[in-house]
Amino acid sequence: MPAVAVYAVTRKGARLSRRLAEALDGEQFLPRRLAGEPGVKSFDSLPECLAETFNAFRGHIFVCAAGIAVRAIAPHLQSKALDPAVVVLDEAGRFAVSLLSGHLGGANDLAMTVAEAVGATPVVTTATDNAGVPAVDLLARRRGMAVADASKIKHVSAALLEGRRVTLFDPEDHLGARDDPAMAEHFEHVSDPALLDPDQPSVWAHWKQPPRALNAGLLLALHPRVLAAGVGCRRGASKDEILEAIEMTLRQRDYALAGLGCLASIDLKAHEPGLVAAARELHLQLRTFPAAELDRMDAPGASPRVKDKVGTASVSEASALLAAGPGARLLIPKRIMGNVTVAVALSPQPLTVENTWRD
Repeated sequence: MPAVAVYAVTRKGARLSRRLAEALDGEQFLPRRLAGEPGVKSFDSLPECLAETFNAFRGHIFVCAAGIAVRAIAPHLQSKALDPAVVVLDEAGRFAVSLLSGHLGGANDLAMTVAEAVGATPVVTTATDNAGVPAVDLLARRRGMAVADASKIKHVSAALLEGRRVTLFDPEDHLGARDDPAMAEHFEHVSDPALLDPDQPSVWAHWKQPPRALNAGLLLALHPRVLAAGVGCRRGASKDEILEAIEMTLRQRDYALAGLGCLASIDLKAHEPGLVAAARELHLQLRTFPAAELDRMDAPGASPRVKDKVGTASVSEASALLAAGPGARLLIPKRIMGNVTVAVALSPQPLTVENTWRD
């Protein structure tokens, strides 16, 4: 997904938007009467333009009045978990305002980057930032973690703003809070999920699903994307078959689908329609490897019959381990479900980390 779209509606704003598009390697959008330079995208109507671009970019910068930006994006807003970052910069380049998706979408970071690029003052209005308390959704984003239910964020944030310590189950320290004195002031670590109270705001940071009783309460579940699903499939296997096999494999072990960081397979399947479509639906990268590279992996379910067919004795297990990287361990050996074979490996590091705007 492209990083940033930059919009302006006047000649003065166009000059500033060009600076930003160049500084952030973004795409510039201008009214047709102003869009004479190469590489500039033109529009006749800003709201109609946003209908096409809003979900195609990670972030949007408007060099115009805030009201113009609000009216243009309003029809496309879904939720804080899905909406991209939106920043508004006045035409004088004085203030860069984080307008939408400050934490999960990264608008606060984007506002800082915009401000640095043009010498503006960043304006951030999110309560946790101004109160100096941790924002769990921002921590999750920066650590490459998925938020299971964004509606639970407000309960945790409210508790932190009231000065209460929030119970945190994070046995592998994915939030990086274990040895941070500043975080210890706000979070109480527990090693046993039984110590989490479903009626109190709390945080679950793990690639497994929390118990149902907790999930039904005020618990905010964060899932580190540390699982790699290796997938082998017969030619013509459908997207739905592949998704069902992956979901069933994870569900039977109470692993979170949101804990997936990538799908993996042999390079012969790099353009298999069903597999490509499954990765796209899960918003995951499909990583594929040559047969010779897969065949060097120590896979418990290696099969001479498979090697005779594709040149490696293991596809699902070997690709899962390779995708998960050094230090990975196989959590689920290969499971065959009809036309699909799935294995799951655990990576010691997040497999997909949301980039900050400073990258």
